[in-house]
Amino acid sequence: MTPPARARAPRRSSGSHRARNVRSRGAAVLLVLLGAFLGWAVPSWERHLPSTGLGFDASTAQATLAAIAGGMITLAGFIVTAITLVIQTVQSMSPRLVSALGHFSRYLVLFGLLIGTALYALVALSQVQEAHVPRGGVTLAVGLVLVDSVVVLRLLGSLRHAVTGGGLSRAVGERLRTVIDQTYPPGPAVPAPPTADDAHRAPRVPVVHGGRPAVLLSVDEPKLVRIAARHGLRIRFVHAIGDFVGAHGTIAFLEPVHDLGGKGTRLAKRVAGCVRYGPSRTVEQDAPYGFRLLADITVRALSPAVNDPTTAVQSLDQIEDALLRLSRRSLGDAWLLDATGTPRVSYPSPGWEDSVSLALDETLMYGSSNPQVVRRLRALLERVTTAAPQPRGQALARRTAALERLSSAALADPLLSAVAEVPDRQGLGGSAPRGDALD
Repeated sequence: MTPPARARAPRRSSGSHRARNVRSRGAAVLLVLLGAFLGWAVPSWERHLPSTGLGFDASTAQATLAAIAGGMITLAGFIVTAITLVIQTVQSMSPRLVSALGHFSRYLVLFGLLIGTALYALVALSQVQEAHVPRGGVTLAVGLVLVDSVVVLRLLGSLRHAVTGGGLSRAVGERLRTVIDQTYPPGPAVPAPPTADDAHRAPRVPVVHGGRPAVLLSVDEPKLVRIAARHGLRIRFVHAIGDFVGAHGTIAFLEPVHDLGGKGTRLAKRVAGCVRYGPSRTVEQDAPYGFRLLADITVRALSPAVNDPTTAVQSLDQIEDALLRLSRRSLGDAWLLDATGTPRVSYPSPGWEDSVSLALDETLMYGSSNPQVVRRLRALLERVTTAAPQPRGQALARRTAALERLSSAALADPLLSAVAEVPDRQGLGGSAPRGDALD
């Protein structure tokens, strides 16, 4: 009997990291150009309108605009320095976090806002004359300084979260929860469709990656399903999201019921155009990569050079939450359904055992000598085991047994061994979880 398969409707991606960067760059350029345009336009309009605003004379207006321009340029340089320091700090936790989170696109917009304000002040300064002082333009420049100050203070406040391991873990966990809810929606499994040998009498058509070697980042799911439904075929991907694909590598097969003839090559090119590649993985459609990033933070925090088990515990908090979300959902290879409920597009995806291994195994290996991490792992394993269906408990039971063996060997001192035997959701200092807290 063919086992049930995971199936869901196609979803449109909320926006790739590359798209967010393009939008941020466009917004920054627009703000710069807008500042220069307004610096020319506002004083020009004032020549034909009643002048209102702060009561500046010509020399005071010139000094004010010059100070605003110089201050905004200096502040923009400070923002660039701050971003550089943040990137260095984030890379120390994991070099993959900078590209995966897209955390710094907002700072690019802020940079454009500051430079746009500086350009506004400089252009407006060129139009200040003894006979004509653009009071409204100078007042607007002062207002822009207030706006810039509020935005800078808000973003600087967010830097304190961006430069800590706990803040990075929470950022990854938030994005991972979103991807899990979209990629693994709650619901029953469906019967798997017939295999290719049973259902297809026409030859399969390969879909080839025609570019440079790259990582498969995401696919346009709605468009793929529409293509498959319109032409009465199935599309089976042989590479999962996050796989590295070599040049001219086959990424999928078209499985038509009838011979496509000359249309096969054209359809294969259309399907290939629905796939996006990049130099490194992102969390956009790749939930396992979210676990990979959290495991990176945990392992890096446990390295002898860092020795920060509290950051590891904060990362394990996010891992526990993600595993709890997955514990009762259908995992493994999946199908995308069209509007009639017919399976159209299949793609490989890790199962429960693979997800648990990715999330926990490296932490078991590197954290077994730290009582705080061992206690947190015990609490995590107990809670997820209680929440997961019985068949999935076997993978967790094996990790629990491995934790016992590794911690017993690493913590030979009787005191540390006794301390590490207590499950603790805070690592150290918390109470053992009660039975009702595990539900």
